[in-house]
Amino acid sequence: MHIKDIDLNLLRLFDAVYRSRSVSRAAQMLGLTQPAASQGLTRLRLLIQDPLFTRAPGGVQPTAKADRLSAAVASALTTLELALNESASFEPAVSAQTFRLHLSDIGEARFLPALISAVRRQAPSIRVESAPLPHDDIAAALNSGRLDMAIGFLPTVQGTRQHALLQDRYIVLLRKDHPWLSAADASPEAALTPLARLRQLDYAAVRSHAETLHILQLLQLEDRLRLTAAHFLALPDIVRATDLAVLMPRNIAQGFAQSGDCVLVEPTLPLSDFTVSLHWSARFENDPANRWLRDLVVALFDVLNAPPG
Repeated sequence: MHIKDIDLNLLRLFDAVYRSRSVSRAAQMLGLTQPAASQGLTRLRLLIQDPLFTRAPGGVQPTAKADRLSAAVASALTTLELALNESASFEPAVSAQTFRLHLSDIGEARFLPALISAVRRQAPSIRVESAPLPHDDIAAALNSGRLDMAIGFLPTVQGTRQHALLQDRYIVLLRKDHPWLSAADASPEAALTPLARLRQLDYAAVRSHAETLHILQLLQLEDRLRLTAAHFLALPDIVRATDLAVLMPRNIAQGFAQSGDCVLVEPTLPLSDFTVSLHWSARFENDPANRWLRDLVVALFDVLNAPPG
């Protein structure tokens, strides 16, 4: 088979079906009738001599051959689109585009207020959706366009463009009148709490934030874990009402401590320091809309490269 035998529209159809996992949804994306999309897919199957997609609950699933073709087809189409629209620009003031971000619950609390405030000022018709995904799925979602960017501490996400935004560290959050604090006549600000004393505490943790669970494991404190919750943002109220301690990022914990009913203890912990980064796909490196949002995020949150003062 030669490239001259392939109609470009068949490759666009293949890419749409692969991304949507549905012939009918792909037809809608391309402005085709479903029979026309089905006929085009049949032509492509005959040319490539592979079924490409098989029926699955709710749509179709790709064959191994389709999986191998997908990245090359997507890259070729993106390269062609960028070449054909080299002068295309993005006008945030009039755009009604939807951007999809990966943020954890704690990331939403940290980044969304300032980001949405800035977006509303510059691009009032734009929509932003936070769609957290399993970390193993983020790179593929960015590459396919299901996500526009991801923000967080994502050490397992590989193969993406990245920009480091800020450094943070895990600390221990306690209620201000916790008996553990007065037991050693320690001030709440004490930074050199012996690790041995941490074994006197009971802990709450969040299932989706594996790093904190890993730290507890390294400290051999799994047997002191009394609560495993689904979301970080429920834990401050639990800390205020109980004697449970929580490992959480210092940047967020400072906000909870400002009320005066929680305090931060900063022992030297294994794996405590981490970097929060912005991730995006190389496929959309030069996309004007993607670049606009990346630049906005960097301008708002990049404290690592900000000029002094």
